[in-house]
Amino acid sequence: MNAEPLGTIVCTEDGPSTEQISFVVGNRNASTTTVGQIPVHVGQYVSVETEEGLVMAHVEQVYKTNRYFSQVDAVHEFTRSGKPFGAIFPIDRWEYILAKAKPLGIFEQDRIQRITYPPSPGAIVSSPDPNILSQFLGFSKDGIHLGHLLFHRIPATFDLTKMFQKHVALLAMSGAGKSYAASVMIEELLARKTAQGRPAILIIDVHGEYGGLAEAQEIKGAKVADQLSVIRSPLVEIATPYMNAKSFAAYSPDMGTIQVRELSRIIRTLRSVRKGQPYDLGDLITALEKDPSINTRTREALLGWLDNLQSYNLFGKTSTPEWQKLMKPGHGVILDMSETVSLQKKQIIVDAVLRHLFNLRRDGTIPPTVVFLEESHQFCPEARRALAFSKGIVETIAREGRKYNLSLCIISQRPVRLSTTVLSQCGTNIFLRISNPYDLDHIRATSEKITKATLTSISSLSVGEALVVGQATRFPVFIQVRKRTTKETAFHEDFETVAKKFEKKEKAK
Repeated sequence: MNAEPLGTIVCTEDGPSTEQISFVVGNRNASTTTVGQIPVHVGQYVSVETEEGLVMAHVEQVYKTNRYFSQVDAVHEFTRSGKPFGAIFPIDRWEYILAKAKPLGIFEQDRIQRITYPPSPGAIVSSPDPNILSQFLGFSKDGIHLGHLLFHRIPATFDLTKMFQKHVALLAMSGAGKSYAASVMIEELLARKTAQGRPAILIIDVHGEYGGLAEAQEIKGAKVADQLSVIRSPLVEIATPYMNAKSFAAYSPDMGTIQVRELSRIIRTLRSVRKGQPYDLGDLITALEKDPSINTRTREALLGWLDNLQSYNLFGKTSTPEWQKLMKPGHGVILDMSETVSLQKKQIIVDAVLRHLFNLRRDGTIPPTVVFLEESHQFCPEARRALAFSKGIVETIAREGRKYNLSLCIISQRPVRLSTTVLSQCGTNIFLRISNPYDLDHIRATSEKITKATLTSISSLSVGEALVVGQATRFPVFIQVRKRTTKETAFHEDFETVAKKFEKKEKAK
């Protein structure tokens, strides 16, 4: 494919150099204002032939200038006199566009080389060949198709290993489309063929936003009924016999050394009496009440903590559901926690489930797994561990999960509240619009690939636009997230529509 010429490199105080080139955009009709005919956009990729080879560059800024409007006093006088500039001077012929771009590298034989010699003034800047640009950015034909590259008709398809080997952070302000983008990623994972490699998927759905995935008939020709299971949080049980005193203490941070020691003794006694038969938390509480040797104050303290855990209705005789059977290649599980109000109960569920999956994956019992953790700032906050029972295991998976191919997709609208440890371990960051300055500063501090210019771009993204940075792509790329093939849940309906539906339902009564 022949490259489309865009402009000509010119000399400026800063270049052309190996760090920056400037080019005047040619063949521009100044009266054209339609978006579809804008020749160059900030964020667009361009190419230029040099002595070293084909240089790929990224447009960072675009300027307009006109010599007739450079003298402020002259413009002021003509404005006061009421005489239009265009009637006297040929202003349309002297308007031109100057674009500044950052050279990224020389692409030759599927390899990217460092630029050591600047392009020449007068060299033609062109729109790059789509195939070459796709290879240059590191897109994969069989990868995760999230959408298309902005300003280029190129599918944005990211390699599975590069994206999920070192975790993903999907960050955006409320309403920017992060859950929508996550659903697109899940659709892509569920649609993968056996020959492409199919991970198991766990979606920790805090608000019931992913129900539309399970309601779909098929995703890219595959029946969803065979690929997705929905587990409601009230049905989750944690096997009490597999818990020791330290496990209970993790959910009761005020429990001291003496209480842990006494609880350990009671658990050993109960196991001895049961002789391998399962027991629940109620049985443990009964054994504690009947134990004659325990100090009264210690007993009362332990009973208080265990009664509090008992109120969650989580600790049964066996583990439910059987995660080992559910986590299969190409199969997804939605853990719907929308019916659970208590944040502590949610954290205990997430802690128990992720610990179990981590152990199963470490033993190779289940396939490589991707965990989508919605509202992740609730489960791994930057605050001290005692305030979030699940923070420890989330940080453990963030640090060690890649060794066992257990990957996290951290989804949050408040990056500033996220654990720095977890965020720094995410190899790929997908940003939709974020405008909070504290969140932007936190992102800058925890990601070495985020620059000041990148942060400015994040705050100006439109709904559905995303910036992908990190291991999944060789260079930061702006994409338009593709349309979902599954329907959205009612949470995504606008305020006015929901209000109208409510009144219609009330009238029908």
